[in-house]
Amino acid sequence: MTSRVAVVTGSNKGIGFSIVRALCKQFDGDVYLTARDEERGKKAVEDLEEEGLHPKFHQLDITNQKSIDNLQKYLKDKYGGLDVLVNNASIAYKVKDVTPFAEQAKYTIACNFTGTLDVCKALLPLIKPHGRVVNVASGSGTRALDKMSSERASKFKALDLTETELVSLLEDFVNAASDGTHTEKGYPNSAYGTSKAGVIVLTGIQARDLKNDPREDILINACCPGHVQTDMSSHQGTKTPDEGAETPVYLALLPPNAGQPQGEMLSDKKIVKWR
Repeated sequence: MTSRVAVVTGSNKGIGFSIVRALCKQFDGDVYLTARDEERGKKAVEDLEEEGLHPKFHQLDITNQKSIDNLQKYLKDKYGGLDVLVNNASIAYKVKDVTPFAEQAKYTIACNFTGTLDVCKALLPLIKPHGRVVNVASGSGTRALDKMSSERASKFKALDLTETELVSLLEDFVNAASDGTHTEKGYPNSAYGTSKAGVIVLTGIQARDLKNDPREDILINACCPGHVQTDMSSHQGTKTPDEGAETPVYLALLPPNAGQPQGEMLSDKKIVKWR
């Protein structure tokens, strides 16, 4: 139970796949590629093995509590904890998708925000001293905060906002989207952006809560990979997936006792101010 271990959620393709590739080359321990679909996940592992890399696989659906619990138990039993967690899994509806906005809001928040939060609740207690946690957010999240009414934005940006209060804000957004009042309530007209705004704010809360944690030197940050050529962007991005992985990997491999950044949002390895 002495091996170091890293887990990347939603990593059978796109940015997550590239994060696993980079960690396999740079992280001194076992790297787990995870996916909802076991066949796709194992195929992704085979693809990396053909490159001479050796990731391991574990099934994970971040919207399924039993799946999260299975991974948590596995990591606890096999490794006694976790050294690096990269919360990458998320969904995005295409701009031209005809799915009603209420439905888009419900499922996007459920996956990108609530799923990420549920993974954190299960796995953050396993993070070992000197551990690193990376929440992959998006510039869409900071833009969503900018597009909120000043009253609404002030609630998201409050320095004393609790996790429970943040959950309530995202639930309110979903309910407002359901009855068509989200814009008049001061929310932006973007389910994806609002979900990632939630992830950015959550990261700050998690970092604040770590101040009273006895475990030494745990850093948690959010980041924007940039506009990346993936299925999510319909391959319209300006960065390759490997380029998009650079900032998440940088944060995942911050050296022991670096101290900073902590609770920040980064893009191209630089802090982005969102408050």
